[in-house]
Amino acid sequence: MYYQKEIILHPYPRGFHIITNEIEEAVPEIKKIKIGLAHIFIKHTSASLTINENVSPDVRSDLQKFFGRLVPDDTPYFEHTLEGADDMSAHVKSSLLGQSLTIPIMNGRLNLGTWQGIYLGEHRHHGGARKIVVTLIGE
Repeated sequence: MYYQKEIILHPYPRGFHIITNEIEEAVPEIKKIKIGLAHIFIKHTSASLTINENVSPDVRSDLQKFFGRLVPDDTPYFEHTLEGADDMSAHVKSSLLGQSLTIPIMNGRLNLGTWQGIYLGEHRHHGGARKIVVTLIGE
């Protein structure tokens, strides 16, 4: 079985946000797969996807602080500045974290660890709605 769907996430503020439930609710076809893979791809260059702890909000806050210090806005040597002070730093963060995830599916569920969740990394102050393509492969 192959299935693909594009979903649109509502706009999020800058930071890291757990979107696991949104993806599962938007793609109920996952429930039909006993064994397979979900490939999740974000169609943007200033946002990212990653997997991390899904319980403590401190993790999301700490990640935002870390990446803000690692790649600050208004870095003086950035040349790509026409779209705002947060644009090039968002591109760098997106490149560091990546735009896609592959997650196993087992018995109709994403086979994540107990404390794992799918994060949207929104690296712009006003990134807007984000498009995600979910591709399912399995039986």
